[in-house]
Amino acid sequence: MGNTIAQKIIRDHLISGNLTPGSEIALKIDQTLTQDATGTMAYLEFETMGIPQVKTEFSIAYVDHNTLQCGFMNADDHQYLQSVAAKYGVRFSRPGNGICHQLHLERFGKPGKTLIGSDSHTPTGGGLGMLAFGAGGMDVAVAMGGGAYYINMPKLYKVELTGKLNPFVSAKDAALKLLQILSVKGGVGAIIEWGGPGVKTLTVPERATITNMGAELGATTSIFPSDEQTRIFLAAQGREADFIPLESDPDAEYDRIIPIDLSELKPMIACPHSPDNVVEVASLKNVKVDQVCIGSCTNSSLVDMLKVAAILKGKTIAPGVNLSISPGSRQVLSMLASCGALNDILSSGARLLECACGPCIGMGFSPNSGGVSLRTFNRNFLGRSGTKDANVYLVSPETAAASALAGCICDPTTLPPIPEISLPAHFAIDDSSVLQPLPPEEAAKAEVLRGPNIKPFPKGAPVTDTIAAELVLKVGDNITTDHIMPAGAKVLPYRSNIPKMSEFCFEVCDPDFPARAKAAGQGIIIGGSNYGQGSSREHAALVPMYLGIRAVVTKSFARIHVANLINAGILPLTFRNKADYDLFAQGGKLTISGILEGMNSGTVTMTDDAGHTAQLNCILTERQKAILLAGGLLAYTKENS
Repeated sequence: MGNTIAQKIIRDHLISGNLTPGSEIALKIDQTLTQDATGTMAYLEFETMGIPQVKTEFSIAYVDHNTLQCGFMNADDHQYLQSVAAKYGVRFSRPGNGICHQLHLERFGKPGKTLIGSDSHTPTGGGLGMLAFGAGGMDVAVAMGGGAYYINMPKLYKVELTGKLNPFVSAKDAALKLLQILSVKGGVGAIIEWGGPGVKTLTVPERATITNMGAELGATTSIFPSDEQTRIFLAAQGREADFIPLESDPDAEYDRIIPIDLSELKPMIACPHSPDNVVEVASLKNVKVDQVCIGSCTNSSLVDMLKVAAILKGKTIAPGVNLSISPGSRQVLSMLASCGALNDILSSGARLLECACGPCIGMGFSPNSGGVSLRTFNRNFLGRSGTKDANVYLVSPETAAASALAGCICDPTTLPPIPEISLPAHFAIDDSSVLQPLPPEEAAKAEVLRGPNIKPFPKGAPVTDTIAAELVLKVGDNITTDHIMPAGAKVLPYRSNIPKMSEFCFEVCDPDFPARAKAAGQGIIIGGSNYGQGSSREHAALVPMYLGIRAVVTKSFARIHVANLINAGILPLTFRNKADYDLFAQGGKLTISGILEGMNSGTVTMTDDAGHTAQLNCILTERQKAILLAGGLLAYTKENS
């Protein structure tokens, strides 16, 4: 039996384990990336390990999330990131240089390499043929220190592409179509490989849009072959030497094959408030639009922007619409300006935002009350935009531009043709905003600059045989990390200040939760299916740990979040019988017993003061058991270093 692309890269990087689905494997990591919303904590964690220099082939710190400097906090943390990167051998991408995933695709990603990043959309690198994973900051810190990255060996799905995209239909529509087919839970525990003859028609930026959106499927990662399209893109970036061919064997086997004919796709739209609430754009009639946002790590490439410029050229956006444009990198912005396309965009009435994440994480440009916002982003969770009652739709750049002109949701295939737009033969290359680390002899004497907002890292407690605590919060299905630990301009500046961040924990679901959890001393949370979907932010585990949460019991977990809970020393458990979820009421006194034995047998028992009993699954690897018994990943790493 032949190997898939993912199996080939995994075999080349396998430190321990085997490729049996569900078994734990340890992988050597070639590259790491962080961004400023999660990176500050990751580097604080790295510093606690006492390692003088990172041990990866390439590590970089991007600043792209918290670029609004409304107080000293963000500026201080950017200063910290620059100084800690210089000291420990990490490159530093300055604020304004661009969004981490777009920049990494352009300048640093390499086919066949492994990459983990403290951002859930790190699988964007799969568009280049990388095996790229979103991870918690602790996992990234350990990888920078030379440690392995541990995951359970995923199942292998293949999307078999045929045909070719029609005009005004884009890669974003293919990604939304797969979300319609699989749902936000359909990729859990799987690597999704895109193949078939239709793959050859997709450029690397188009592929990156698709692998970026794979995070919304719950997939471990997504990946494309490294082929002639990859070589063309890398050559245009002046990096043809980084190219290697990489494809699956003809006799490779998959757990599931999903056919999609690109020529049959229509423009698609994800309706509020989930990326899998997908319908055809043409099915929505007379939906007035208040705001349109084009950009983010999903759709901010040069070709995306050039298509938008061609649609907007010589026209003016509808009077009731606010349109923002966020180019993905300084390279994209520079090339838009030099060819005149930026003027076509701005002349339409659009507002130019910084080359940063911005509105995608509620960092500015929030919609009006009850407004309809069309966004080329990857997530439309309730409240993520910064306006709790906004209705956010996910669309392609073509649909976004057409709708901005029409003032209502508009099928772009009704527009007159635009000139064909393709990748340039050569991109404008300027890496001057990527700072190099200090030489080792200077780094040893360098000072790391810390502002007053940086607080000590909270310490977890070892798991004991019995947890007796109040059920301080009970929530439903599809609780995202945005529910647990909101983003946005109000909260993200405190990402290095866990005590302050704790004031906002579960604010979307229950604003009284932080005070109640503190009063309880220690607590337990119960959740529904797919608990912890969305971002990789480890704050959604660290903050509950700080608030005394000792266990989280759910119907099922999202992959990255359950790893983050274990890293924080919080015990993750699932109901053996999902109907038992209904037995327990918030405020009740719970007892989880037989934990130490249950870690080995796979089952523990939970009872409450009303006499209800449930059997819980306690499925952990030997390494995960040791982490929980040590009180978290950092304590475990110190014990075993």
